[in-house]
Amino acid sequence: MAPLLVFLLAGVALASRGDREPVYRECVSACEQRNCTGARLQDFRAEQPLYMRLTGWACLDDCRYECMWDTVSLYIKEGYAVPQFHGKWPFSRFLFFQEPASALASFLNGFANLVMLKRYRSSVPVSCPMYQTCLNFAIVSINAWFWSTVFHTRDTAITEKMDYFCASAVILHSIYLCCMRTLGLRYPSVASVFGALLVLLFGCHVSYLTLGRFDYSYNMLANASFGMINLIWWLMWCLRRHSHQPYLWKCVLVVVLLQSLALLELLDFPPVLWVLDAHALWHFSTIPLNILFYSFLKDDSLYLLKVNSVQKLE
Repeated sequence: MAPLLVFLLAGVALASRGDREPVYRECVSACEQRNCTGARLQDFRAEQPLYMRLTGWACLDDCRYECMWDTVSLYIKEGYAVPQFHGKWPFSRFLFFQEPASALASFLNGFANLVMLKRYRSSVPVSCPMYQTCLNFAIVSINAWFWSTVFHTRDTAITEKMDYFCASAVILHSIYLCCMRTLGLRYPSVASVFGALLVLLFGCHVSYLTLGRFDYSYNMLANASFGMINLIWWLMWCLRRHSHQPYLWKCVLVVVLLQSLALLELLDFPPVLWVLDAHALWHFSTIPLNILFYSFLKDDSLYLLKVNSVQKLE
């Protein structure tokens, strides 16, 4: 989805109050010694459901999960606020889904992109000058939501990085989409050079975050900067041309709502029923925006075909 700040406020996986709690640490250590060594480990693996093994849930992960809830119960019993663990609120696991609501919302966002892409392809002929750019943007977006689903299903160092990197790719590709629509159709060489610079920027961005310790503050700042460029560029173009292209209200609404809905992340409350938190609500709220943005892309592509047809007749 274009102009995206959709992924920018993801939580930082730093040490939290819950996992610093001595009760939690002692519980995990005791559980690991009791269940995750020697014959006990073999028993654990034999009893572990196949779907848990296939998704990489290890004995230590189970210890952390069980000890997290023991600590949460103790906090509630003593009248203290629910703590976070490893940068996250405690979530009730469903099957192998670590954050069921966010995983479902991410999947539905990806599914919405896929459905709207099929509708776009069935409505817009390949001859449209923006066809391939929109197609590529949709593929990048679907890939990003796939990794968001994987990350919320199973949070690991690799899935976290893929979630972040693919989110950055969507924002940068949205900037390229905007450049192509506003300048590239008249000046293809400008769009080509700009696209190459964006690819180089993305490569440097990923390299910096991969080769050293993952810098969460930099990642947040970089994506926020990309997002602001994206936002301002789309808005300026839409507001200048809306009188000639009435459908541009769709793009404006998507841009404005994306920025407004991102504020849901600031609520940051413990999950309702240990499943639904602000992050999940944010992801659910973006589903209809995918539909609206692809509707804009379709209308704009058909408008370009109409304009090109009139110019040829003249």
